[in-house]
Amino acid sequence: MSKIRVMQGQIQSLPESDKGLAGSDSPCNRFGMDEKLAGTAPSQSTEELVLGLWSDVERFFIGLLRPWSGYQIAIAIGLVIAAYLLNRFLNPRMHDWMRSKTHWPNSRLRLLVILRRRLRLVIFVALIWPTVWIMREVTWPSRSYMLGILAQLALAWLIIAILTRVISNTFLRQVVRYCGWIWVTLSILNLTEDTRLLLDSAGINLGDTHLSLWLLLQAVASLTILFTLARFLSRTSTDRIRSNKEISPSMQVLMVKFLQVLLYGAAVFIGLQAVGFDLTGLAFLSGAIGVGLGFGLQKVVSNLVSGIIILMDKSIKPGDVISLGSTFGWIEALGARYVSVVTRDGKEFLIPNEDLITGQVVNWSHSNDYVRLDIEFGTAYGDDPHQVRTIAIEAALSVDRVLSFKPPVCHIVGFGDSSVDYVLRFWIRDPTGGLTNIRGNVFLALWDAFQENGISIPFPQREVTLLPGSQVQTKPE
Repeated sequence: MSKIRVMQGQIQSLPESDKGLAGSDSPCNRFGMDEKLAGTAPSQSTEELVLGLWSDVERFFIGLLRPWSGYQIAIAIGLVIAAYLLNRFLNPRMHDWMRSKTHWPNSRLRLLVILRRRLRLVIFVALIWPTVWIMREVTWPSRSYMLGILAQLALAWLIIAILTRVISNTFLRQVVRYCGWIWVTLSILNLTEDTRLLLDSAGINLGDTHLSLWLLLQAVASLTILFTLARFLSRTSTDRIRSNKEISPSMQVLMVKFLQVLLYGAAVFIGLQAVGFDLTGLAFLSGAIGVGLGFGLQKVVSNLVSGIIILMDKSIKPGDVISLGSTFGWIEALGARYVSVVTRDGKEFLIPNEDLITGQVVNWSHSNDYVRLDIEFGTAYGDDPHQVRTIAIEAALSVDRVLSFKPPVCHIVGFGDSSVDYVLRFWIRDPTGGLTNIRGNVFLALWDAFQENGISIPFPQREVTLLPGSQVQTKPE
């Protein structure tokens, strides 16, 4: 037979020796154009599908025994070896060249890093496609059929590997990458319909719903895509909300939480509806489960509702300094179930929202950051109280954190058994810096000022009187 090509609209047949992997009996065409033109694939059982796929595999390996199939395999192996050697030669030089381009934008450098890590595959794609084009021009199309399949697979795998790098989560990126590779491989080999029928036949019927592996894979794929989109929208919206200074911190947290619940809830609902899962059948079951969970999760629900109340009434917000019982610190974050409070010693307390609603909370910075502190002291009766008050105020003003535009005051509060009692009141505006340390600094300033001015601080003294006839023994007998 003579060589016959497809040219100028004339469709001609190939020689019998070249009909093989590209023929009508190819495993990649068993569910190909004939069934697509028919509109629907024939209904087959699981056993028939498995036997059909096995027959395709046998036909494929028989096709490999033809001479030109072996030539194509040898060419492909040669291209793989050439790509490996070129990668060994070019990769270090590309790395050195990239180190000299530190002034380039990060996005361009990141793309170069991705390409360098897959340089061997890039070289293989760059070699195999010209080889396929040349062979199609100089010989029969069937003699480059396998190389064409390999070229399509290599190019598709390379594109998927590059595009999936935009996914930051490592586990999700790997899942999407491998699923993409499997899908494009089946598509290029024209086995998607076989695979769909096989997966759809492996399942069970639950009422009007046919639960199969195909439906499960569709649900996983749809939910993964929708959850990724919801996560991207959530992060973008969160950054914009938090960058808006006109919105209070508590309202920012409330808006972010509401947006997250809305986006992820919509992702679940749309994903299940997209694969044809009937959600109405879950109404009764979800109601029964909800009643049971309501009794078992009373505290959890109470904390959730309390968190929403806290965010809405703005009683506390991130950055506020609060005291709850023996816990004193500033609010680091507001959660749906708890509030994170960081103390001065670095401990982080996770206080349930319900405790902040039902308990007594001291918010040192609710309406403003100013905090007034009191310290009490006493001096001897022989000291001038007017002078003591002046010295105490000046000593407090000498401490760095004490505010001068809200000046300290000192008052006499009583005449004690051995001292005149005073209270010194002063203001600070940074309670996150600690309260005990500022009190200690003011006490130390008072001590130094009293020592310089001769002011004495009395302490309890006792006198012992010996009655007549009493004996005092100073040494043991």
